[in-house]
Formats: sequence, structure tokens, C-alpha cells
Amino acid sequence: MTAERENEILYNLRRKKVEVRQLGKILLVNAGSSSVKWKLFESSNEEIIAKGLVERINMPGSIFEVAYGAKKYSETIDDLSYERAAAMIFEKLKNLKIIAHLSEIDGIGHRVVAGGQIFKHAVKITKDKLHQLKELSDFAPLHNPTEIEYIEIMEKTLPTIPQYAVFDSQFFTSLPEMNAIYSIPYEYTKKWGIRRYGEHGISHDYISKRAAALLKKPLSSFKMVTLHLGSGASVAAEKDGKAFDTSMGFTPLTGLTMGTRAGDVDPSIIPYLMKKLDLTVEQTLKIFNTESGLLGLSGISPDMRDYAAHQDNPRVKLTVDIFVNRIVKYVGSYFAELGGLDVLVFAGGIGENNAKLRSEIVAKLAALGLKIDPQLNEAGNEGIISSTDSKTTIMLVPTNEELSMVRQIKKVLE
Repeated sequence: MTAERENEILYNLRRKKVEVRQLGKILLVNAGSSSVKWKLFESSNEEIIAKGLVERINMPGSIFEVAYGAKKYSETIDDLSYERAAAMIFEKLKNLKIIAHLSEIDGIGHRVVAGGQIFKHAVKITKDKLHQLKELSDFAPLHNPTEIEYIEIMEKTLPTIPQYAVFDSQFFTSLPEMNAIYSIPYEYTKKWGIRRYGEHGISHDYISKRAAALLKKPLSSFKMVTLHLGSGASVAAEKDGKAFDTSMGFTPLTGLTMGTRAGDVDPSIIPYLMKKLDLTVEQTLKIFNTESGLLGLSGISPDMRDYAAHQDNPRVKLTVDIFVNRIVKYVGSYFAELGGLDVLVFAGGIGENNAKLRSEIVAKLAALGLKIDPQLNEAGNEGIISSTDSKTTIMLVPTNEELSMVRQIKKVLE
């Protein structure tokens, strides 16, 4: 063997070691207004090593929890700040011997709601990218600012670990213009980027691909509608392997009735309420975002599980009827848009766990030839839950946004 060939082999071996080193552990962080959820993945086998939750941030009785293997750790601290919560995550990973050294973590991934038309795939966060994210805050005012703040906190806490952003909106950057563009003066669309961006894209991307994999056919072969039904809820249509339409719009406020969000409303209601209640635009939008939806309709809770003790309450029945009605309207319209429907997929906290609601939704779609198998539906297992004579395959696919994020970050690392 020549010296030149030996050097080439050594160079390639070193390069492979670097590539393997890049695919170490990935920490995923999902920051909310008063909570932080996190999961630590071993990226080589995509398994969860540990996960944690910090609740009641900046409030009395803040709760810090970690679960790893069969073990659990919990601590209550008054008025735990975002900064201290970030530091504790890394401290406990070491102190609980989940990892030996922080250098084992090769990346921190953040779910970011709005990426606009700028971010069409996961990216490594740089100073310039962070500045671009800040400029998109108006597209998701309840989400992006908090997510950006936590990116900056993580950077200060552990500046040596690179951070990555995965965008909820990126799945919908391929929407055809006829579904993305609003019927307002076109120059406003071009000047200020006013268009349908959609959200829950990480989930819709995962469940559509997972459904296709379970059916052992390429996603491009299906006309599909995916339902992400939870506290936040949305419907998406997929055609030719790409997003075709979605219920959420310029912000996550529009579309279905959600836990606390109103969903579709006549925009003229905004100035009307402003006048009647003497409110600012921001105060009125706060009502639509945090006091409406299931909470505003029922007057009880944004969580349907709390309705069990109120079955005779007419407002509760109306709330559930409206929730189902809006879903049926969107599925029906997408059936027409797609020219038929091959697959309908249920996912999300409500979609995965509420068999009765799934049955009610499908019953309302019977005119389109959809039929559910009662036994398969009640069993609640991943896979097909439609009857053999249903014209559309109906599926239950638990979403796994974190796994989707890990895979997208791995692509950036590779």
C-alpha cells in the first residue's frame, strides 16, 4: 500500500468518526408561556433516554419533573424562572447520571410555530437566523416570542451546544397558491407576506408519512386528509405526497373550534366587540385566542375530559356538536377539493383517545361512503379502524412530533 493511499484511508476514517460523533444525543425543547417540556433522544436508534416537564414557571409551587428509564425525579420550587429551569435541566441530566458529560449532547432542537416563507426546513440557529425569527413574531404572537426567548436562554446557559429550529409551518410552504392566497388586494400579499401558513405541520407531516408506511404504499399515491385534534386542532389535505390545503391560516387562530381558540369567525366581529366592550385590538384578539373555543362555548373547560360530569348540560352538548360540525365541514370540502378521499387519519390527544368522538365524526360523513368498524375503533390501536365496506380507509395514527423533529435535525447534522 502506498503512503498516499494510506493517508487517504486514514482521512476517510477520521471523517467517518466526525460524522458518527455528530449523531449523538439530541435534546428537544418545547417552551410555552408557563411551562417547558423536553425530551432527550439517542439519535442513532431514535429512542427516548429521558423526558421532563417544568410547570407553573414564575408562579408559586413550580414543578420540575424528570422521567428516565423506570425512575422518576420531582421537585417543587417557588417562582422557578425560565433561566433557572434551563440550568436545572442540564444539572439534573448530569446529577441523575442520565449522561456523563454535557458534551454528549450534540444539538438542542426547538419547535418553532411560524417560519413564514423564509424557513422551509429545519435549520441550525445562527445570529442571522435568530434575527429573522424575531421578525416573524407577528405571524404567531402567542408562540414565537416565547420560543425565541428560550432559544436565547439556552444559548446563554450552554453556549457550546448548537441549537436547531424545526418549524410547524414548513410542511405547508408547498400549498398551491389558490389555497394559500387570501382574497385581499394582491399587493398586500406580496408586500407583507399575508398568506395561509398553517400550523401543526410537524404532526401532519409525521402522521401522513406514517399512515402511508402502515399501508405499505408511497404517500404520493394517496388523496389523504389528516386530523390533528387536541387543545390546538387542525385539518390538512395531502395530494401527490405534499400538503394541498389546511384549516389554519395566517396565524394558528383560524380553522376548527379549539380548546381556547375561536377558529373561523367573521373578521367584522373584531371591530364590533371593540366598540361594544371598549377594547383594543390586542385585547379582542386575546378573547379569541384564550377565552373562546371549547372553553368559551361550554363555560366549563377547554378540555373535553372535564365534560363527563356535565352530560346533561345543554351548553356542553352544543360545544361538542360545534366541534364535530367544523371538522365535518372541512373534511367534506377537502373531499370535493381532492376529487375523492383514499385515507382519513385521526391523531392528536382528542383524535387518538376519544373513540366516541371519532365515531360521531365518521357518522356525519356517511354520505361520502365512510364507515367505521366499532370494535376496531374502541380498541384504539394504531392502524385501520374502518369497516371493510368503507369507501375510504380510516386510520388511527398516534402523532410523534418529537420523532419527526429528531429526524429533521439529523438531516441537518448529516
